[in-house]
Amino acid sequence: MDAPSPRTVPTRYADRARYDSDTISAILDEALVAHLGLVIDGAPRVIPTLHARIGDTLYLHGSTASRPLREAPTPVCVTVTLLDGLVFARSGFNHSVDYRSVMVHGHARTVTDRDEKLRALDALLEQAAAGRAADCRPPSGKELAATAVLAVPLAEASAKIGDRLVPGAVVEDEPEDVPLSYWAGFLPLRVVPGAPVASADLADIATPSYLKTYRRPGSAGPKNAWFRAPVLEGRHVRLEALGPQHVDDLLATASDAEVHEHIPHPVPGTREQMEQLVAAALADADRGVRVPFAQIDRATGRAIGSTSYYEIEPDRPSIAIGYTFLGKAWWRSPINTEAKVLLLSHAFETLGTERVTWHTDIRNLRSQQAIERLGAVREGVHRRHKKRRDGSWRDTVIYGMTAPEWPEHRDRLRARLEN
Repeated sequence: MDAPSPRTVPTRYADRARYDSDTISAILDEALVAHLGLVIDGAPRVIPTLHARIGDTLYLHGSTASRPLREAPTPVCVTVTLLDGLVFARSGFNHSVDYRSVMVHGHARTVTDRDEKLRALDALLEQAAAGRAADCRPPSGKELAATAVLAVPLAEASAKIGDRLVPGAVVEDEPEDVPLSYWAGFLPLRVVPGAPVASADLADIATPSYLKTYRRPGSAGPKNAWFRAPVLEGRHVRLEALGPQHVDDLLATASDAEVHEHIPHPVPGTREQMEQLVAAALADADRGVRVPFAQIDRATGRAIGSTSYYEIEPDRPSIAIGYTFLGKAWWRSPINTEAKVLLLSHAFETLGTERVTWHTDIRNLRSQQAIERLGAVREGVHRRHKKRRDGSWRDTVIYGMTAPEWPEHRDRLRARLEN
């Protein structure tokens, strides 16, 4: 990815093509159905199937009873499409649909390694609903033998993105048609989940939280990299997009009142309250005002806290880090420092921000000390800035770090984490 090939450059609207990994991955991760194109007995076939992405590999689900899936490696073309709306022009000729799509060319191989196959099948379940792989019976030996999984490298892939999702965009019409008295514009479309319907034979099993608050990655529409939560891997912690699948872990590891002492939201002491906290973060993400992450302890694989980007201003460019809470058992571990190093590295080195900001309650001395250890400069205090949960007015301490300052702090912090 990141470079076009002759097969991935579209012949029409080439300016709408994208070749970067972030865009391609985001579309693949949001889509639920892929179409696998291949030649069988000299004739083209297109097969709808399930898919999931792990890193730079796309996995496709099938059956070992399907001959083409048994004959891999074979040249294939895989496409996914997300329909974002209908374009209504004044002339029938200029009507169109607005969509995001990905096309992948490559040679598919049959996955024969058992561990890789199990990882791919788990990823297919997670593609349907994050949290589902751990919430159902794993495949039996017979089921595993009957299931085919194809792997396609994402080395030759491109995305194509429409441009009419922005309010105020002008429909492409012929100049002579503009005065005509026909409505022209854009009708947005979005997949919206309904309420989960339990199987009629289900006995006293509550609907899991990941279905009650179901949402697709990127379901608010395409956003640039500033508004997406990539997976950020460290030695001690992994940051990934916060979701309903993290509710149970966060309730068990990070629901202590002291953990949330200086954060404006109520202490999430029950499952319902933690679901509401996560749902509020996801609503902020849909509105483009926050990018929430779950902090995952790599030693246990459990979610132990959350942190976010907010005040996201690509045009300045500037970003803030906050909404952070971490279970008490991990307060004196390297996790909090490494999580901030991952966020700072992504902000300065990937997004290209010139400035990162922190805001903290003047009473929260522990937070101030942690921010200062990162190397951020205390820049001032917003007096009576916002209300606390108890109704008192909070003074907010402002810290900042700039792009020229980051390399020195990065090297110092990484050296400390390695010791």
